[in-house]
Amino acid sequence: MNVADAMTPREDVVTVELPGTREDVLEYLQEQSFSSVPVVAEDGGEVEYRGLVSRDVLIEQPDEDQLVMLMDDVPSTTADTSLEEVARLMFDEGERRIPVVDSAERSSADRSGGDEPPEDGEFEGIVTVTDVVHAIATGDQETDDTVEGHSSGNVNTTYEGAPLPVAERELYYANVPYTVALDDEGRMSGVLTEVDIIDVARIVEGEEETGDNFPDQDAEWSWEGIKGVGSRYLPTRDIEIPNGPVREFMSEDVVTVSAQTSIQEAAQRMISNDVEQLPMVTGEQLVGVVRDVDLLEALYE
Repeated sequence: MNVADAMTPREDVVTVELPGTREDVLEYLQEQSFSSVPVVAEDGGEVEYRGLVSRDVLIEQPDEDQLVMLMDDVPSTTADTSLEEVARLMFDEGERRIPVVDSAERSSADRSGGDEPPEDGEFEGIVTVTDVVHAIATGDQETDDTVEGHSSGNVNTTYEGAPLPVAERELYYANVPYTVALDDEGRMSGVLTEVDIIDVARIVEGEEETGDNFPDQDAEWSWEGIKGVGSRYLPTRDIEIPNGPVREFMSEDVVTVSAQTSIQEAAQRMISNDVEQLPMVTGEQLVGVVRDVDLLEALYE
């Protein structure tokens, strides 16, 4: 498969246009389940890709208003690029959304010199990690591998009785979007993700003391306005998290795989259960974890 077979085309992608402000991006992040929005600019009648503005950047730079100063430097690809190549790009660069630009413009620019293709070009769409995993799940992108060779034995864990703010810090310092909860006997009892934390957190930005004081629902950064914008991690300096134990917020119905589970079946479980990682078990013993990006690696090795 090529990127064109898996991507979301431009007409179905929400974009913001230069010149613009953070308000233009907020309007979409508050209403849609996006973690970032592509920035484009019209040039000679063509819509050119210029960068991405992410939710994280908006939070980390609350005083910056201009889109041109908020854009992330994210690599782009072309519609005729193979899915294996874009999977490698996502894995190597740690990017979950890759803009797709016009291949003719990219090829012409490549011939002008330099090893790296330009980021600008006519915007054609977006391809995501989920798009690639979906292609694996449906069998459109074939691989005969099992998850055993594409998993990690380093599993982020926490005690199910730990206060939720402690577990949140564990996610933050481990720089992962999940933690496996363990019971009193050290057995897996559930999975807590950053989405679970986002669902119960509250914004306290601008308050010297958190207490029970939260911004009005119409405030620019009211929690209801930003909690549903994807599963990427939020900095915690401006939020308050309940003190209840992890067991009150985790998912107890854990979807797992074994070492011999095929890559395709693992992809199907991720898509059907809307998860980005699957604990790997031998019997009832937790032995590793498989992330969606690990499945991408199986396509080009």
